[in-house]
Amino acid sequence: MAAEANAHELPRAYLRAVLLLLIVEGPTHGYELLESVRTFGIRLTDPGSLYRALRAMEHDELVESWWQDSSSGPPRRTYVLTNTGRAGLAVEMEAIRQRIELLSHVVERAEAHDAIRK
Repeated sequence: MAAEANAHELPRAYLRAVLLLLIVEGPTHGYELLESVRTFGIRLTDPGSLYRALRAMEHDELVESWWQDSSSGPPRRTYVLTNTGRAGLAVEMEAIRQRIELLSHVVERAEAHDAIRK
């Protein structure tokens, strides 16, 4: 069943919300974000999509970035959340809460009709 294969993955539509959440935890780099996003179950077939999302977020003034020297290789771009980004994170988290409530209602209704097993 296809749903089982993806049961532990988030759709790519949640990439922006997850990135905002990860960046609010402290300054971070693109590669660290790529690895962390995967722990949330977001599978990016093209890592470039992560960097495109970060550039779009910077364009929308949700994040700021700068190049930082690295002792273990070339300079890396460091990302931090802006005040606009913090507000955006709050909006994203509220939207997720509302989706959770809606999905919980759907499951409860199905359970009430013995349509699914707990």
